[in-house]
Amino acid sequence: MRYEELTELARQLRVDSVRAADAAGSGHPTSSMSAADLAAVLLAHHLRYDFSDPGNPANDRLIFSKGHASPLLYSLYKAAGAVDDEELLTFRKRDSRLEGHPTPLLPWVDVATGSLGQGLPVGVGMALAGKYLDRVPNRIWVLSGDSEMAEGSVWEAVEHASFEQLDNLKLIIDVNRLGQRGPTRHQHDLGAYARRLRAFGWHTVEVDGHDVEAVDKALTEAAGVDGRPTAVIAATRKGRGVAAVEDREGKHGKPLPDAEAAIEELGGPRFIRVEVEPPPAAPVRHAGHVGDAGDVVDAGDVVDAGDVGDLAPPALPRFEPGTEEATRTAYGRALAALGSARGDVVALDAEVGDSTRTEYFKEEHPDRYLEFYIAEQQLVAGAVGLQARGWVPYASTFAAFLTRAHDFIRMAAVSRAGINLVGSHAGVAIGEDGPSQMGLEDLAMLRSVHGSTVLYPCDANQTARLVAAMAELDGIRYLRTSRGETPVIYGPDEEFPIGGSKVLRSGDGDKATIVAAGVTVHEALRAADALAADGIPVRVVDLYSVKPVDVDTLDDAARATGCVLTVEDHRPEGGIGDAVAEAFSDGRPAPRLVRLAVHGMPASATPREQLHAAGIDAESIAAAVKLLVEEAVAP
Repeated sequence: MRYEELTELARQLRVDSVRAADAAGSGHPTSSMSAADLAAVLLAHHLRYDFSDPGNPANDRLIFSKGHASPLLYSLYKAAGAVDDEELLTFRKRDSRLEGHPTPLLPWVDVATGSLGQGLPVGVGMALAGKYLDRVPNRIWVLSGDSEMAEGSVWEAVEHASFEQLDNLKLIIDVNRLGQRGPTRHQHDLGAYARRLRAFGWHTVEVDGHDVEAVDKALTEAAGVDGRPTAVIAATRKGRGVAAVEDREGKHGKPLPDAEAAIEELGGPRFIRVEVEPPPAAPVRHAGHVGDAGDVVDAGDVVDAGDVGDLAPPALPRFEPGTEEATRTAYGRALAALGSARGDVVALDAEVGDSTRTEYFKEEHPDRYLEFYIAEQQLVAGAVGLQARGWVPYASTFAAFLTRAHDFIRMAAVSRAGINLVGSHAGVAIGEDGPSQMGLEDLAMLRSVHGSTVLYPCDANQTARLVAAMAELDGIRYLRTSRGETPVIYGPDEEFPIGGSKVLRSGDGDKATIVAAGVTVHEALRAADALAADGIPVRVVDLYSVKPVDVDTLDDAARATGCVLTVEDHRPEGGIGDAVAEAFSDGRPAPRLVRLAVHGMPASATPREQLHAAGIDAESIAAAVKLLVEEAVAP
């Protein structure tokens, strides 16, 4: 397009943004209007994308990190012919694909945005996939607002992108000066952003964001930079083109007060159609198979990602019952085996691979191992970006430190993302390191995530099986592993269906049921042996699937024994006790329920001392059962 036509296209995008927000009665048209010139030039001159084949790995990717500017994104889709005018005006209405902030309900949206500071970190994951795994010459374009540049997660991404030399990552910052409640930190000081980015090794271009010719040259420069990421820092004015709202405070997040007059001031509706440049042919990997670059894929071709369902099962490690092994070690060995069977599996770690045991994967598959250092938000965001490009990521760190990334996990669920998270060093059982290292809230955090699966194995063979099973699941999958060695109680061929449990002790005369998972399974078994010696038989259930929970087994146990005691190396809120209690929340007869969990604040001590101090060791379990049984049978 000629520059005059680009200006007209930008006005069309502004008009359509105003119309969409006015039809909805809500939205962020002024934030959309500031970036319209940037978006028009990008769509018409620089984006290489086949809207009929959004999964094509050679496509450029476009992430609207400033997701509240969704009216602009949807107006772009209309200009590209992907949505029509009728659908545009369903913005924010029930059952519309055009939600208030973008989600993958639309096939051209890779990840949900709107929680500011997430688009660039996810873009890093996509850029890593494109440059080092898919090995395609696509670009990852991220449109960011200036307000979100205050987020720490952005600077985790900035540093990691520079370190990895992600020259395929192109950040466009819409510096419109105004945030939600007033001026941003640096307002229109473009140099403040440029100096910071250059200090991290980025190439920067400062530009007037309303001069379409200058923007075109800036994006051309950005596209040609090799060896490092580029940021185009554009000065814009919020509400551009409508005097009543342009660069005025108090207009954020509201439809324009007089949409009809605003549309007239902008020159009225237009119906410009953009023929977006298709992606180039590119060599891509067949993600379901181990190997180097695969066939050359032409624009418009559908890529065969490999039928991973027909692949041979992984040769999982096998551990001898009666021996002892840490579940974190079993995780590392199983992940390495899974990587040998599936070329789409990638491992991510946050500089604790020697502890989480992802180092075993690194030794066997260094090309699919990604180190994120101590940046847990970027770790999870990287996993989200990788899965959006068809990879199956396993992201590992200490369970305690995953809590830093909770918002990224929450938004991953909104993105309908499929990622595997693994938290090691869980609970007081880690011992002397003390409470700062103890994951005691992770089960609650992950159970609360929509559509999540939460698994907590107690032995090595169980861990290996669950690691392989996770790869086939949807949504957010969490595996909790333990630091210390625990007895191997299951054979290597035992199966552990998701949503199941294992009854390890049972009899017709059982007086109570002990429900445990992970390290407390072994404490429960020792307690059961001691209780049996005292003439008190109990049932022991290994609840390795904490979500979904095995309601049928719990119901059978409750009916048989009338008393259920849960024991967990976790806070009482949100963990195994709550999972069991919820199983009886549908109105069925509920048993007498007692919960043992970590109530106090731990200090440094040995693992055995920690379990006893928390009241979750075998001695404490036996004492609680005796009290429970006595009270249950008292007249």
